[in-house]
Amino acid sequence: MNVGFFGIQYSFGLQQSAVTPIYDFLGASPDQIPLLHLAGPVTGLLVQPIVGALSDKTWSPKFGRRKPFFLIGAILCSLALLAFPFSSSLWMAAGLLWILDAGNNTAMEPYRALIADKLDEAQQPLGFQMQSFFTGLGQVLANVSLFVFPLIFIGTTGALPTWVYASFFLGAVCSIGTILWSISKTKEIPPTEEELAKLRSEKRSVLGPLIEIFSAIKDMPKVMWQLALVYLFQWYALFCYWQNSSKSVALSVWNVTPSSNPEVYSEAVSWTGLVNGWYNVVTFLVAFALVGFAKKYSPKKVHAFCLIIAALGFLTFPHIENKNILFFAITGFGIGWASMMGIPYLMVVSNIPKERYGVYMGIINMMIVIPMILQTLTFGYILKNFLDNDPRQAITFAGVLLLIATVCTLLMTTKKQLSVTPKS
Repeated sequence: MNVGFFGIQYSFGLQQSAVTPIYDFLGASPDQIPLLHLAGPVTGLLVQPIVGALSDKTWSPKFGRRKPFFLIGAILCSLALLAFPFSSSLWMAAGLLWILDAGNNTAMEPYRALIADKLDEAQQPLGFQMQSFFTGLGQVLANVSLFVFPLIFIGTTGALPTWVYASFFLGAVCSIGTILWSISKTKEIPPTEEELAKLRSEKRSVLGPLIEIFSAIKDMPKVMWQLALVYLFQWYALFCYWQNSSKSVALSVWNVTPSSNPEVYSEAVSWTGLVNGWYNVVTFLVAFALVGFAKKYSPKKVHAFCLIIAALGFLTFPHIENKNILFFAITGFGIGWASMMGIPYLMVVSNIPKERYGVYMGIINMMIVIPMILQTLTFGYILKNFLDNDPRQAITFAGVLLLIATVCTLLMTTKKQLSVTPKS
């Protein structure tokens, strides 16, 4: 059921590692970059909770509950990926990023709810960490393509390097192909007669999803508010890293900027793609190990430990001058990323009513994208006025924020232990 997550995460991998360099190639200044990434968090804020609320109220004997949204999102995503390399200006690329993010968010949100729909409490750790596995695998391919394709596809086509076309075209194929696989191979559990009767009796309106979202927020359990505080620091930090990793590596290893030496900077972008590919290798290697640790020690302790490891990686990353040692520093983030993609859901899913899985998974995504929106609106000012427009200091700043997120995680009130045996 999670194969489609591979294609979605290939696309997110390109957004994390390739979009900022594309903006650089199209002439963006450093303090413009955060605002140009506003598409991701805003579309996530608007799309995911609405899609979640809609899918909760949807059932078709032929198409199911969540699967129609997978397909619509994948089609949007693939079309945007095919068009992105043809961007002839900065604002064309920014506009296509909005469409790409809308598609990704439409496809991804129901996947979280599908796991909660189909698996009982004992199976959910493996289900959510399987998504971490495919997150790592998809983003590995995306980042490795940024290293391999520049060696194969040399030169420029239009305003961008030719390798951009190859990476994004492959992403389009992966997005639609893997979603179609999941749709064809996964059967959704039909609602009971009582649930069907309730769905049919409810009045539908244009404002219905919004009303459901606000109602769910009002009824939200305490542990989800606590998770929101963790996510405030965690996801602000990650956006700082993704926007600045290539430029940080270019300065610390090659001592160049995009404008001072574009050719060498392109080499730095390729190497950063390989480094980011490695942290995703680490993610899919450790994802399943975290399932056992979460059952033994509690998801909260596991997530806090992984955040500390990730923070240490970020704090050392900008000070490394040997490009090969970067892999050791980013390994910490790979472990943290494996936890971020699955473990937090285990801390809250048992507190969520079944009939609201979709909308609450969408609200959790709101907790992710609101910090990203804050980052895009505020970090340009912070970077320019307090961090000397130095991307290396941006990575250090991200490490400090992850340490704060660790403290907030340890203050959460969650269940002490997960069930180890399935319910009969």
